[in-house]
Amino acid sequence: MKRDEILDEAKHLVNGPRAKDYGEAYDNHERVAKLWSSVLNINVSVSQVYMCLLLLKVARLVVTPHHKDSWIDIAGYASLGGEVDEKRKQSD
Repeated sequence: MKRDEILDEAKHLVNGPRAKDYGEAYDNHERVAKLWSSVLNINVSVSQVYMCLLLLKVARLVVTPHHKDSWIDIAGYASLGGEVDEKRKQSD
């Protein structure tokens, strides 16, 4: 896959089927943050959820570096994490 195809697919997934399947990305990952916070007994932010999901994909790529879905997911999580950070900066 070429870089434009990876980015286009990530854009399609975060704005299309994934949102339809799981709801708005921020809302879904806020639920994840609350659940992780409860299980880990620490406060987990949505930004930290994105960072951990990115690291999960990197860990998978260590074993299967040619798995295109992991690269696409990394691009998608990076876009969502960047969006959350931008919103946080605007509210400060």
